[in-house]
Amino acid sequence: MELYLDLISPPCRAVFLFAKALGIPFEFKYVDLIAGNLTAAHFLHTAILKYLVQKHSGSVADHWFPAGLQQRARANEYLSWQHANHRGHCQKVFLLRVRVPVRPSAVTMDAALENMKQSLNLLEEKFLQNKQFILGDKISVADVFLLSVILSSPLGTGVDGFEGRPKLIAWRGRVKEALGEELFDDAHTALMQLSGLPEKLKSSGEFEKFELRFQRFFN
Repeated sequence: MELYLDLISPPCRAVFLFAKALGIPFEFKYVDLIAGNLTAAHFLHTAILKYLVQKHSGSVADHWFPAGLQQRARANEYLSWQHANHRGHCQKVFLLRVRVPVRPSAVTMDAALENMKQSLNLLEEKFLQNKQFILGDKISVADVFLLSVILSSPLGTGVDGFEGRPKLIAWRGRVKEALGEELFDDAHTALMQLSGLPEKLKSSGEFEKFELRFQRFFN
């Protein structure tokens, strides 16, 4: 199986982490998103995660994507909710911090940070509550998606969404332990080296395309 990934992409990191953690064999095909090698497949990684679970159901423990209707519904509820909520808010902070597509005003950044804060409040109150993981006492695809896709992106630009949130900090530690610290760090190496992203975008000749692509985050 071939997986086309760029690990600066949050959904790509989720797929990479899940497949590696569970020992699902795949051939890594690097796709340079900054150079403009972006296709519709980039937006399908939630579906790919579900596909991997179902394809390897014989070897993947049920807690990753439970077969029981109630737990499966809760997993799908979170995966659907996050697209229009904290994923968008965290992604907006990430894009503003790396100055894509434009340098933000202080007001715009303050608003983005406040929206991220409110979405994280809702995440803690509605989804995590007092549980060990999103679905209960065991890790699931929802936890992998949340940690690698949502909360890690702002971290790559110096914004710590975990600050002042002991519940989320403890949850992050449990998820990293379940996935493996070395694997988690390996998956996020590219993200933590993004200081030159704006310059790379401009030199790639793809800046105008990125400006149009990301405009939806700022409307």
